[in-house]
Formats: sequence, C-alpha cells, structure tokens
Amino acid sequence: MRGWLPAGGGLRGEDWARRHRLLTLLLASSVIALTVFGYVHGELGAAWLLSVALILPCVVAAVLLPPRRLPSIFVAAGLTVACGGFVAMSGGLTEAHFSFFIAVAALSLYRDWTPFCVFLIGTTLHHAVFGTLVSNLTYDHHSAMAHPWVWALLHGLAVLIAAAFQVVAWRLTEAEERQAQDSLAASQAQLGVAFDETPVPMAMMGPDGLVQRTNSAFRTWLGLPDPLPPGFMVTDLPLTPEGYEPGTLVMQLLSAPDAHTTISHPYRRHDDGSVIWIEIHSNGLRDREGRLQSIFVHCLDVTRQQEHEAALRRQVRQDSLTGLLSRSAFEVDLVELLGANDGPVSVLYLDVDRFKTINDGSGHSTGDDVLRALATRLEQTVPRGSLVARLGGDEFVVAQPGPLRDGLDTGRAVLAAMAQPLPVAGGRLRLAMSIGLAVADDPEQAEQAVLAADTAMYSAKRAGGNRLEIFNDEMRVVVQQRITAESRLRQALDGDRMATLPVWFQPIVSPATGLIVGAEALVRMWTTEGQLLAPGHFIATAEETGLVVPLGEHVLATALSRLQQWRHELGYVSVNVSPRQLNEPDFVPTLARLLAEGGLEDPSRLVLEITETALLSNSVDLRDRLHAIKALGVRIALDDFGTGYSSLTWLQSVPADIVKLDRSFVAGLAHDSRKESIISAVLWLARSLNMSAVAEGVEDLADWEALRAADCPAIQGYFFSRPVNAQDFHHMLMRTREISLEAA
Repeated sequence: MRGWLPAGGGLRGEDWARRHRLLTLLLASSVIALTVFGYVHGELGAAWLLSVALILPCVVAAVLLPPRRLPSIFVAAGLTVACGGFVAMSGGLTEAHFSFFIAVAALSLYRDWTPFCVFLIGTTLHHAVFGTLVSNLTYDHHSAMAHPWVWALLHGLAVLIAAAFQVVAWRLTEAEERQAQDSLAASQAQLGVAFDETPVPMAMMGPDGLVQRTNSAFRTWLGLPDPLPPGFMVTDLPLTPEGYEPGTLVMQLLSAPDAHTTISHPYRRHDDGSVIWIEIHSNGLRDREGRLQSIFVHCLDVTRQQEHEAALRRQVRQDSLTGLLSRSAFEVDLVELLGANDGPVSVLYLDVDRFKTINDGSGHSTGDDVLRALATRLEQTVPRGSLVARLGGDEFVVAQPGPLRDGLDTGRAVLAAMAQPLPVAGGRLRLAMSIGLAVADDPEQAEQAVLAADTAMYSAKRAGGNRLEIFNDEMRVVVQQRITAESRLRQALDGDRMATLPVWFQPIVSPATGLIVGAEALVRMWTTEGQLLAPGHFIATAEETGLVVPLGEHVLATALSRLQQWRHELGYVSVNVSPRQLNEPDFVPTLARLLAEGGLEDPSRLVLEITETALLSNSVDLRDRLHAIKALGVRIALDDFGTGYSSLTWLQSVPADIVKLDRSFVAGLAHDSRKESIISAVLWLARSLNMSAVAEGVEDLADWEALRAADCPAIQGYFFSRPVNAQDFHHMLMRTREISLEAA
C-alpha cells in the first residue's frame, strides 16, 4: 500500500516557500472574505468573531515559524477554522460546505501528509462536535441535526473522497518527477563523463569570471590543482593574453551576442614564458529571460597551425630564393604605400643584362647565388622604407616614396653598386642592369606605373643595357597600346571565340606541282569596333600577360577541327607555339586531350612550329617536352631557321621534322648567288637529316622559279596567296583539286 501512496515532501526549498506564501495569502484573505460576507448578511456576530480570532494567530504562526511542517499545520488549521466559520455564518447552508472541498485541493499544493491529515481530521471533528453542540449552525436539515456524528462521518468521507483524487494527482506527479529526475541524472552523468574524460581542455565559468568547473585535461594542460581552490577566477589562470589586459577576452565572451563564439589569440604561459596560440570555442548558457548563467568553453592549442599559416603567409609574401617581397605582396604593398603617402612614389623596374649566359655558363646553382647576392646589395643600396621585390627570373622592382628625381638618384646608385663585383661562389662577378623608372601619384596608378617602368626598362635594354631610362610620352603610347590590346584580347577570349578570334589559313604549296600540300594557321581578332586585327597587334601582349595560353589552345582546337573537315583535301596544318605555351606544365596533356577530342586519325597531319627564340628562352627541359610531343605523333617544325646564332646546333639537338627557311634568305634569291648557295646547302642538310623544308616569304615569280630549281619541297608566301578565312581557303582547296584532276 505504501508503494501506491505518494511519499510526500520532495519540493525544493524555493518551490515550497513559493507555495506556502500563496496558501498563507489565501488564509489571510479568508479573514477579509468572512468579514465582507458577515457585513453583507448581517452576520458579524460570535461566529465571525471566533473565526477571526482563531485565524489571525494561524496567519502569524505561518509567517513567523521556520519551515516546513509547523507553518503548514497552522495554515491547515486556519483553513479548517475559516471553512467552519463560513458554514456557521451561513446558518449551516449545504452549499457553504463546498468550501471544505476547495480547501483540501489548495492544501494538496504542499504535497505533505501532515497538513493534509490535519485538515481531514479537523473537518470531521468540526462536523461532529459543532453538529452536536450547535447543530443549527452546522447543518440545515433535521436528519443531520438528529444524528450529527453520522453526518460528520458522511461529510468527512466526502471530503476524503475528494482528497483521494488530489492524492492520485499528487502520486502521479511524484512518479513523473522521479522519472524526469532519473533521466536528468542519467544525462548529467553522461555529460559529466563526456566533460571529465574528454582529452580536450574544457571549463565552465560564471558571468562574474568565477571558474565553476574544469575537466582533467584542462587542469593537466595548465598545471592546476584538483580541486580548484574556492573563489578561483579566470584571471587566476596561469595565462596572460598578449596585447590585452587580463579579463578583456573574458568580457568579449560575456558580451558576445551569438550563442557560439570563437576567439583565437596568443597567450603567454606563466611557467616557462612561452607564447602559445589558443582557439577558444564558447557557448553561453542562458535562462528563460535570456540572462547569462554560465559560459562553457573548450580550448584548442593551435600554435603549430598558426606557425604553419605564418610560414605559408611568408611564402606568399616572400620570394623563396632571395627573401625579398614576392610579386603579389609587392602589388598589395605598393597600393598601400600610394594610399598612405601624400606625395608621388617612384617605381624602378630592374633586369640583369645577359643573365642567361651566367646560367648557361656556370649553372643554375651559380645563377641562384648571383640573384641572392644581388638582392642583398639591392636592399643595401635603396633608401630605408623602400619596397624591394623579385618579380621572377632576373627581374626586380623597387618602389620608394618621393618624386622622379629621388627615383633617378636611387637608379643611378643601383647602377653604381652593380658596377662593383659581387662575391659569388668563391669568385667575383661584375653585373650590368637595365633600369626603367616611372612615377605614380595615387593607388589607381599602381599597376600602370609598374607596366610603365617595365616599358622603360625594355627601352634601356634595347639601347644597349647598363643604363636607366625614364618613362616618357612616346613610351606612354606603347603602354596604352599594350593595355588596349590586352583589354581587347580578354574581351575576345570571353566571347564566342570562333567569331571574335577567327583562324585564317595561308596555303603551303609544292612548287613542282602548284598544289596545296599544307597550310599555316594564323589567328585574327575582331574588335568591338568591327576592326580586324592581324597577330602583330596582340600576340606580344598575349605572350606577356599569359593570355597566349588560352589563345593558343583555341587555335589548336580550330586547326584540328579544320583538319578533320578537310581530311581528303589537305595534307597538314602547322600551328605556331609560343615560348610561354611550351613552358606550361600541362601543355603536352592539353595537346593530347585536343587530339583525342578532334578525332584526328593521323596526328602527323598536325605540325607545331617552334622558333629558335622559344628554344633559347625555354626554362623547362626542352628535349623531354619535345620528345613527349613527338610521342603523340605530332610533327615539329623549326620556324625562322637561320635567324639565330646557333641554328645548326638546333638542327642536331631538336627532333624536328620540317625546317622553315626564314624570309630573309628567300627574298631576292633569284638575284643573289650567295643566298642561292645557302638555300641549296640548307636543303641538302635537311634531306640528309630526313627533314622536309618550307621556304617562307616567297613574293615573286623569280624566287618561285629559283626555289623550284633548287628542288625545295614546299613554299609559302604572298606570291601564291595571303592568309584567307576558312571559307575562302576551302574554295581555294576545291579549285586546286579540280585543276589537278583536269591535269590528270
């Protein structure tokens, strides 16, 4: 039976106090209610006086006595008196007895058997004793007046039955609370295990900075005792934030509007003085009114991550070889310098003269030593506060606050410093530099200033090198042309390339038969103004900016498409490949992909033309790359043969299939016996190396006849045709095919 009854009690102190105040207020209110009722009904007599006299001491006792049992007993006794007084003042009216049912429901709020039983016993005694002594004030019918104890028991039983439902509700509430408490205890136990046993340092702190709880990982990490001393504050932790007063970061956590906050900051340890980076993840725990109760934090030591990120930032900002600023860092810092400086900024663009001979003659290791020594001397020469960067290769740039004359003085100082031999690899090496100088006045001119200085540097190099040139208006025209060409080219590449960048074709003809045996693909560009530009207007800019890579891919794809279209009419198409394209790591994979997408059955119908300039300026392992191209089945042509210093050497080392004789040897061939001898010798050499040959720049009949007499396999030039669009070239192919069929 005990298991089915509620245990009683179980309320928290603040919950019991709140309910007790409510019931005490109800008891005090009953005095007012009885007085008002008596006044209205003219019943302010002995019953009212006795009731008030008994209730008021109960109210005082309920207020003054210490919790819990005695105050609740006086509340139960007072309510019994109030209900009995109300019945007496009502003349025993049956409906007045309902007040006992209201009171028993109210007393169930205590969830305590003592006041509950006091009220039940008091109710029964009231009905029996007062029913016997003053039955007319207790009951309003004859049967009850004649048998008061019977009706006392009946009324007591009715109140008891009503109370039984309160007991049931009380019992169910206790069961539900016990279940909720068990679930809460289990959750707290799981949370406690997760909190205490996790290897991540965790802590809980109050809004006042008091450390409420820590796990073992947190205490081990900071060398704290277990348990922490009472009143241990966040400011007592053996860590000091760098650059902040102690407690400042705690205030940031307290004032954070978001439930989850992450702060990463360096701290100095008190034990060894080392600086560590800590990433703090915090969650604020708030009550229903939104008041912050606790802050739960877990801490991650991200020192290694921060060091790694700092190293990466240094790699981005610093040139790995010289330690100077990188190109990207210089571009950012130059804009900031122009924004912070009230006056102009001088920009010097520097390039080492004939640096390639150092690399080729002494090796790349010596070349790297030269660049490092040069960077050191450059930093020692330029004024303090200047920006010094290596842009790549042997190109450097300096930016210093000040007008043109200051930049001119610095440029001259650099030339003088470079005239002094550099100690390199146990020896001393004298260098010469070409320097370009330009001035910028605001951040918007930063990029143009570097480009202008670059233009002036090339002017100095063309003038013989080892000198300084100042950017002038004539050079400005060149720069503007380059900017315009780049803008036009970018627009063309972003649009429909087949329309904006059409590929034209110049026929390559057999002088013996007059038939078209091949063609050279030559790109053109339509401007937004409707002007058609030849390659000379934009190829140099494409090479400088790197746009030649997507441009070259477009030309290759178009050439392969046309080869597939003219597979029965045309032998091959040759495509020019720039040095920048050859330097791209994915050039060969891109070429293989385009061949596969083009569906070309015979890859030898594609010829890649490579100039001697490309061979000289290429920094990759050229032999491996060319052999990789040959492995795809693509043929290689050595373009502009004879214009360089070592053409015969390239014939021996480059796996070329075709030699293209430069127009400088072909023009006027019929009237120059020396040219005729050279052409004959080159043709003989090509045949002996199993190579074919193409003579470029044939513009008159006499040269045509001379080349045919020399047994040149193929010619190309305006004498036969200028470059034409694909449609006209197709008509030309059909016409020559018809002529050959008629001749047959």
